Amino acid sequence: MAFEFERLATDGRARAGRLHTPHGSIFTPIFAPVGTQATVKAVPPKDLIELGATLVLANTYHLHLRPSSELIREMGGLHEFMQWNRPILTDSGGFQVWSLAAINKVDDDGVTFQSHHDGSKHRFTPEVSMTIQENLGADIIMAFDECPNPTDRTIVERAVKRTSQWAERCRVAHPDDGVQALFCIQQGGIFEDQRALSSEFITQLDCPGYAVGGLAVGESKTDMYRTLDFAVPMLPTDKPRYLMGVGAPEDLVEGVRRGVDIFDCVLPTRLARHGAVFTMDGRFNMGKATYRTDKNPVDSECSCYCCQNFTRGYIRHLVHSNELLGHYLLSVHNIHFLLRLMEQLRQHIVLGSFDEFANHFLSRYLTRTT
Repeated sequence: MAFEFERLATDGRARAGRLHTPHGSIFTPIFAPVGTQATVKAVPPKDLIELGATLVLANTYHLHLRPSSELIREMGGLHEFMQWNRPILTDSGGFQVWSLAAINKVDDDGVTFQSHHDGSKHRFTPEVSMTIQENLGADIIMAFDECPNPTDRTIVERAVKRTSQWAERCRVAHPDDGVQALFCIQQGGIFEDQRALSSEFITQLDCPGYAVGGLAVGESKTDMYRTLDFAVPMLPTDKPRYLMGVGAPEDLVEGVRRGVDIFDCVLPTRLARHGAVFTMDGRFNMGKATYRTDKNPVDSECSCYCCQNFTRGYIRHLVHSNELLGHYLLSVHNIHFLLRLMEQLRQHIVLGSFDEFANHFLSRYLTRTT
């Protein structure tokens, strides 16, 4: 089998493992930088490799609109197109059901999107999503789902029914082929009974992996963590578990604590473009005037290219001037920070000291954010 998930160690509910794919193995827990348009914004693939990234995410909906999945297929698929020879995961377009709610129409068969580029109409069904993702050629592909408002029970109940039906149609359209692993998505908002219904249905489809969807989309962190407490154990222990769209350092730690293996988010590069950085002592805004003459690195404990070569004063100048180099350097730093954090979490799971490390990290990281 091209896809195999090994659990190498556990500490409480936290798991360290390895997911084998046709483009290499992924040690978990892992954070995947997001390359929505087949590029992680401002960061070339060679730098991602040097940072230690082993998985990136690209977006089915956006690549379907521009440049089109057919063009990417003709160019050799995503790996060749973006010159990334390591594993790739593609979202199904389901998140855009929520994020672009104002310009789409959902029915039981699928979703009609209005392009945010030119207003043209595009029809997504489970089968269409599978075809697009097959054209893109990612290693891990996602079942088409409806991502609802997680706190509105009526909407959540409807979304769970549709997501279950769509998952079955995706499984029929894309059975296991040893080339692309189809992950089905658990929905259910913050409601335990709905998460249970969703899990019962999708786990019967015996997919290579499963995702927790519909969180980090407006609910409180307390509700997200409480939901993960009951939602993650509903998924098979022998398959990788993926929490979609989550990337804040504290959320990564709390997700791993609850048994999540894979994460992705635009947060590290989005924050970088606004001058914000992760450090062990919290999140800081490097555009503040207080850093104007600061000769210290962004993070004295960091070994990334940014922190080893440039001062806070210089970074503040780049941010204040809106220079592209600032976007690059802070993106490199933020991605490095999250990848290093995941590496530390893996190490402490193996050593049996996960809770001690996690609690120390959170007590320090959450103390101060400026």
